Amino acid sequence: MSSGDTLFGRLLQRQRVAPPIAPDTVSTPGIGLQVHLDAHGGVIHLTGPLRHALAQQTPHAHPAPLTSYLMPDSCLSVEGTPEEWLGHSLDLDFQGLGGQPLHLRGWVQPLADTWLLQLLDIGDLLLERRQARIREQCQQLAAQANEQLRLCSLARLPEVLTEQLQCVAQRFQIPSIAIALLDEQGDGWQVLHHYTAFDAPDLWHDNQRLGTRLDSLNGSAPQQLSRSEHPRLQSLFGNADGFVVPYHDAQGVAAWLLCGLYPAQQRAPDMHDRDWLDLTAALAAPLLERLREHRHRLQLERMESLQTLLGTGWWELFDDTESVHLAPSLASTLGLGNAQLSLQEWLDHVHPAEREELNARLQALQNDSVALSLCVRLHRTDAAQTPIWYRLQGQAVGIGKHRRLIGFMLDISDIKNQQQDAAKAHARLDNLIASSPAVIYVQRYAEGVLHPTFFSDSLLPLLGLSLADCSVGALVERIHPEDRDQYFERTRLLLREGSVRARYRLRDSRGDYHWLLDEAKLLRDDLGLPVEAVGLWLDVTEATLAAEQVKQSEERYRILVEDSPAMICRYRPDLTLTFGNRPLATYLECQPEQLPGVNLGSWMSTEQREAFLMRLSDLSPECPVSSAEISLQLPGREHAWWVWSDRGVFDEQGRLLEVQAVGRDNTEVRRTQQQLTQSAKMATLGEMATGLAHEINQPLNVMRMAIVNVLKRLSSGDVQIDYLTDKLNRIDAQVQRAARVVDHMRVFGRRSEIEQHPFNPAHAIEGTLSLLADGMRGKGVELRVSEVDFEVQVRGYVDQLEQVLINLMVNARDALLAQRETNRELEPWIAVHAERDAQHVRLWVEDNGGGIDPRLLERIFEPFFTTKPVGVGTGLGLSVSYGIVENMGGRLSVSNSPQGARFCIELPILLEN
Repeated sequence: MSSGDTLFGRLLQRQRVAPPIAPDTVSTPGIGLQVHLDAHGGVIHLTGPLRHALAQQTPHAHPAPLTSYLMPDSCLSVEGTPEEWLGHSLDLDFQGLGGQPLHLRGWVQPLADTWLLQLLDIGDLLLERRQARIREQCQQLAAQANEQLRLCSLARLPEVLTEQLQCVAQRFQIPSIAIALLDEQGDGWQVLHHYTAFDAPDLWHDNQRLGTRLDSLNGSAPQQLSRSEHPRLQSLFGNADGFVVPYHDAQGVAAWLLCGLYPAQQRAPDMHDRDWLDLTAALAAPLLERLREHRHRLQLERMESLQTLLGTGWWELFDDTESVHLAPSLASTLGLGNAQLSLQEWLDHVHPAEREELNARLQALQNDSVALSLCVRLHRTDAAQTPIWYRLQGQAVGIGKHRRLIGFMLDISDIKNQQQDAAKAHARLDNLIASSPAVIYVQRYAEGVLHPTFFSDSLLPLLGLSLADCSVGALVERIHPEDRDQYFERTRLLLREGSVRARYRLRDSRGDYHWLLDEAKLLRDDLGLPVEAVGLWLDVTEATLAAEQVKQSEERYRILVEDSPAMICRYRPDLTLTFGNRPLATYLECQPEQLPGVNLGSWMSTEQREAFLMRLSDLSPECPVSSAEISLQLPGREHAWWVWSDRGVFDEQGRLLEVQAVGRDNTEVRRTQQQLTQSAKMATLGEMATGLAHEINQPLNVMRMAIVNVLKRLSSGDVQIDYLTDKLNRIDAQVQRAARVVDHMRVFGRRSEIEQHPFNPAHAIEGTLSLLADGMRGKGVELRVSEVDFEVQVRGYVDQLEQVLINLMVNARDALLAQRETNRELEPWIAVHAERDAQHVRLWVEDNGGGIDPRLLERIFEPFFTTKPVGVGTGLGLSVSYGIVENMGGRLSVSNSPQGARFCIELPILLEN
């Protein structure tokens, strides 16, 4: 092997020196570094040009060890003596100037009694090897990143890009790194993704907009940023070192690799600009390709969706073959199985009315390059189907045999059909206006005056006028004199406000006046100046006259309602008033406007309100009217009684919406009835005075006899405790008997309560018997009273029911006693019993007095009618009793039985909720 084939030979060639000298020759200083050593490896002398590059250039007075000249990592290579190094190649790193290592390679050879260490500089060879290794690693990293970005799914692209940025940052010790791309608008840069080491500050974030500051950089090579040269970018890089690498494609600078807090020349001195550009291209190229591919696919999907939604698509006609290609979506919309067809087949799908015109326009487009724009219908076999319209546009491109026509078809069926419908509607509107009481007009604005310029055809049949008859002066003359000021004000208001609505009278050609509703709007130009007024005259003569009649009718109704002595109101189903006339407000001591919102039930007791609502719930469209007497509790006043009549107002579903009511004050009548009832009650007490005296006198006689007997025993001295106790108990029993009679007389004599209450009618029977039983028996009248074996409740007044029973039994007693005077064999009796069914309870009072003359049965309940002699009785008992039972919702009736008269009190049972 020649010396040029070895590393040593290459070194000699580079240094231009001869092969090593023989061991017994003396080396002549010329190249590299020669170190003269003693037998122990101490440095005796240094020669050669490289000695000036050493940190220690002059040997010590005594030979210093060779290791004192070397870097620490090279000391192990020279352990032992020079004799042991003989025949070995030594790679040593000497301490150079400025702390930089000096990479030397050499060998040792004997020289007389010393040793010569011959060394050559291999720093450039190591640099080339290191750069080659770094370039290889950079290429491997770039290839890996390129492959990962190309093969990953689109969903994982951001994640993979972040991973690759992290690999680059860790490989080259970059604290913060990011990829910046043009934004979607293409007018600025935007950070797509970034990576920041855990101990580095965050300079950027994903999707951060950077503006156009990167455009100030040279896009042809990597650049180290400095504050003095790039002040606009310092804030972008945190006012610290920055390093940027561009990426070029066919569109220019398409991406930047941003390296923050990174002095590239110090951290990666062996990286060339080409290496940085290749690494950036490996990241940016596949990334841009994937993103552009994705955007292109989205654009195609949008276009396809848009074509499908609009019913449109492209078409292309080749001049040489006369074949037509259609967009797949358009072919599907047209119902074609093939997207490629001949020109004639395409024309066959066009309606015959437009087919020839389309063919001619296509020929003109081929020959003259005149743009095509035409609306055509599709040919449909069923003429009843809604037509499908397409706007067909196109242009010619290319020349010669490569000439072709390109265009699109847009479904305009909705627009075209709407236009046709609008035309039909416009025609119908014209016909309607011509035959309707409406006139459309246009007035042109000129120098502050509105001049009529157009009237619809309905002007002549409505008013018998023409446009010439409606000039400015002539129109004012036709306005009713009383309405001219209003017409002038209408014009001023229209010019000032921009719109107006007025009503005035206009004389027609026959001299009759019409009421016109005039609505107009002022149109202005771009500068806001008036141009013309568009308006509508509507003949409202009939409506105006009808409204006047309604107004007069309402006025009469208002006078009738307000001046009526009756109380009139309206209220909702929850009794909230919505209207009340003045008499109602006066009665309630308030103003009419204060009544709406007040609840009518607030003046009623709970029982009255529940009964009132129950009565309203029974109203229906078939039976909308109800009447009743209601009681109100007015603060600071006595109870008021109203006779009330309701009429319900219902919706289409039969729901009660409102109640209209009319009432009158019945308080005085009610008080008179109460006074009459009380008077009848007191008359009954008066008639019972004799019997009640007997009821009280009999216990007094018993007590007197008992006291006489006790006194006799006391005077004779023969008094026994048992005898005395028995007499005293008898006295006590008679006292209680007299007290009960007196107490019930007091209760019976009181006025009845205002409100009706539920009670058991058996209690009324018991109270009646407590007052009359002993008196009846004392006069020889037998009482046949059946026990009431059921429990029911009725609503009313228990004392008034007692009054009815007392009246019936006293009348029966008087009739029996009068009958006995003529018939001594008569054994008089009065029977009282009760029965019930599901809804009513009936109380019967019968006697054996022979009955009532049938001719008098119809008059027996009339007021002041009596069969008793003059001066005996008032003739009000049965009449008052009839009213009492009727007021409780019942009925009092009379009939004759074989033995005598038979009275029946029928009352409704109060059902449980």
